[in-house]
Amino acid sequence: MGNRNNIFIIYFVRSKKNVIFAYSILVNRDSDTVNYFYKQYKYKNKMAKKVAGAFKLQLKAGEATMAPPVGPAFGQRGLNGMEFVKQFNSKTAKQQGTILPVVVTFYSDKTFTFIVKSPPAAVLIKKALDLKSGSAAPNKMKVGSITRAQCEEIFKIKKDDLNCETAEAAISMIAGTARSMGVTLAD
Repeated sequence: MGNRNNIFIIYFVRSKKNVIFAYSILVNRDSDTVNYFYKQYKYKNKMAKKVAGAFKLQLKAGEATMAPPVGPAFGQRGLNGMEFVKQFNSKTAKQQGTILPVVVTFYSDKTFTFIVKSPPAAVLIKKALDLKSGSAAPNKMKVGSITRAQCEEIFKIKKDDLNCETAEAAISMIAGTARSMGVTLAD
């Protein structure tokens, strides 16, 4: 095969039944001999699905039902909402009752995938301070105080979902959310 008088040719032919035929031809110019090699390969056609769209929901972990907002969101797109409810509840069973944002991506063949994000910062702040709700007038009426250490704990939970370059910027963002809820930042 290392001889310069040899010519090696390979070509592939695809059949309709997911089979590729590989034909190899080795031609020796000196002796006028031709050797044929043949191999058959099976393959799966794994083309990417076409994304038809995406939507966001906020649901209680482990407690999703087909009631709004899940039913209407899935029904109007012709998707299997019950399948989503089962998958979501099993995936989030450990965080029972916490509000979680979900990004659902659906495809043209009516299948879907979803990503569960970390809880909103406001929910984590209320949980850290045992608040029922934030202030209706945050600039006038304060409802609590949060420490920098608590902001750092919230940052550790949300770090994958925040669009900040540094930890300082993320903690500042969480402190700003707390201020908008009527919670002061204690040093």
